[in-house]
Amino acid sequence: GLWLAGLLGTLLAVALWFTAPALVSALGAPADVVPFALTYLRWSVPGLPGMLVVLAATGALRGMLDTRTPLVVAATGAVVNAILCVVLVLVLHLGVAGSGLATAVTQVAMGGVLAAVVGRGARDAGVPLAPTRRGLLGGLHAGGPLLARTLSLRAAILLAAWVAAGLGTVTLAGHQVVIAVWGLCAFALDALAIAAQALVGHALGAGDRDLARATLRRTLEWGTGAGVVLGVVVGAGGWWVAPLFTADPDVRRAVAVTLVVVALGLPVAGWVFVLDGVLIGAGDGRYLAAAGVATLAVYAPAALVVRGAAPDGVGGLAWSWVAFAGVFMLARAATTGWRAHGTAWMRTGV
Repeated sequence: GLWLAGLLGTLLAVALWFTAPALVSALGAPADVVPFALTYLRWSVPGLPGMLVVLAATGALRGMLDTRTPLVVAATGAVVNAILCVVLVLVLHLGVAGSGLATAVTQVAMGGVLAAVVGRGARDAGVPLAPTRRGLLGGLHAGGPLLARTLSLRAAILLAAWVAAGLGTVTLAGHQVVIAVWGLCAFALDALAIAAQALVGHALGAGDRDLARATLRRTLEWGTGAGVVLGVVVGAGGWWVAPLFTADPDVRRAVAVTLVVVALGLPVAGWVFVLDGVLIGAGDGRYLAAAGVATLAVYAPAALVVRGAAPDGVGGLAWSWVAFAGVFMLARAATTGWRAHGTAWMRTGV
């Protein structure tokens, strides 16, 4: 899996490097933003192989119920990335290029560390480290559905950015702040999804359906509850959070109002993230891939309506997040909830 992740990451990085101008243009960024976006993209894409290796290694370690190592590496990587950004951007005056380079270096380093940990475990277990054709094809077959699911999620995030870019500079700037807050909350909720993934996979592997169902219920309670708590904090703290990112009054106002929209969507997000973890732990990748395409198909028309009708500023940013945190997340909740309500995902001994 790690070899496959590194290979795919390298191919994607090369493709992104050469198609960067077309991609930035397709997102509809304002003319004064394009040079910065292009610079950041090209300086950061060398880190893509490392990031995919991180994801593959994290999955391998989760399967062994080791959630501590990925947490330590992720936390250390965040600190290293912040330090590198300060040095490269503020000390060496590399600007946006320095920020992209800091991200790339950190991602490659994180991938190397986690690959070494997984490699050591494989060596101790007597598993050969060299890639084989059978292993690569097996990894592609097993991981293909989850890759399709991930691509559908990334497509939705890109679509949200495209909507914001088309509405104006205030909406685009505000979107970057809101997506950062959303990402922070997502990482917090994903911790519960990771636990659900490992515990459900372990229960089904042992043939215990009752334990898997009990784990589902308990983690859903925790996920929804955590979403409510985060929603209260985010919704109430918007007017204090916005000034930390910008001095522009229009952007501040747009961010503060939109964070209330985000707050309303966080309980649903908590539910969705846990169900994602449960179904991944159950090996239900094919369903998640199909559900990802379906939810993207539901979200896309809503996003197009917002891009075509909403104004720049408070209204545009708020409505764009009604589409993303509302329509998109509710569609994900419906598809994953329907699946979890049944028993088709509860395949034991796999």
